[in-house]
Amino acid sequence: MSTTTTDAKGGELQVWNVTEPYLNLHCGLGEGPYYEAATHSLRFVDIKKRRVHTVDLTADHNTSSTLVTTVQLDTPVTVTADIEGVDPRDRIAIGAKYGVAVLDRRSGAYEYVARFGDADGKSGDNERTRSNDGAVDVNGRFWLGTMSDIGLDLQPEGSLFLIDGAAGTTRTIRHPVTIPNSVGWSPDGRTVSILLYFTHSTARTIHAYDYDAGSGDVSGERAFYVHDGPGEPDGFRVDVEGNLWQAVYGESRVLKISPAGELVGEVRLPTRCVTCTQFVGTELFITSAGMEVGEGTDEEVELGGALFRVDVGVKGLDPFLFKLGS
Repeated sequence: MSTTTTDAKGGELQVWNVTEPYLNLHCGLGEGPYYEAATHSLRFVDIKKRRVHTVDLTADHNTSSTLVTTVQLDTPVTVTADIEGVDPRDRIAIGAKYGVAVLDRRSGAYEYVARFGDADGKSGDNERTRSNDGAVDVNGRFWLGTMSDIGLDLQPEGSLFLIDGAAGTTRTIRHPVTIPNSVGWSPDGRTVSILLYFTHSTARTIHAYDYDAGSGDVSGERAFYVHDGPGEPDGFRVDVEGNLWQAVYGESRVLKISPAGELVGEVRLPTRCVTCTQFVGTELFITSAGMEVGEGTDEEVELGGALFRVDVGVKGLDPFLFKLGS
């Protein structure tokens, strides 16, 4: 249940308070939550520990020993998506170090179907970068960003790529970027009047673009929302009313941003490094990253890397399926 308070500008702000985790796996960098409708489960990744976790939402999370299954990889895994015509219990698409791969969930083996290094007719992997966040569009193409890999100095060397698995092409949409994060679309994503949203974390800006669903072209870049707090906007999801639910890393909160780009609500959490959101019905699941001792209160550190859940009273947009060629 939410309450209403007044923001710094005198406007009304809807507030949800979350005081405990739904599940705490102590992720190093929990990210990329994704609702797997076929099994009523939630997938999310731990980028630092190179894991894909799947939470069975039909199980009692207080008592079930089969609540979570984990696939351990040998590469950073940053985001997942279902594949058109493929049972997600068998295979899913993942963002990995060098591009998009298909993961066999039973064996843990994966195979690249698109590599960033092949974008725009080029060839050769970039060892300094890895994938970060992304999403699949209405025509089954994967929008996926890259950034400096963990353990390396952070540089503006990343890109936002558009990967067409059916056509077998990869092209660069935006370069350079430092921390490219979530991509999403306005609720009219099956019509000609589409907005694409893209969060560039280090710029503390959510950009909006006019989006051509047929070609994938974007135009008219403008600042949709500029964050003025100490933290950085991380991952988001869009609800059916067009609001963005934007996690803010370093501020213990998720922002509800209206289609007009105005802050109208927030979810407050008991740990600082909030990373991404995902709707399951009207419940919002929220991932977070781990914290070191001394970086916050004892509670903030203990709950860093946990998964949280809160009912926000509105449903999110369904994700689109990644399309592969025959």
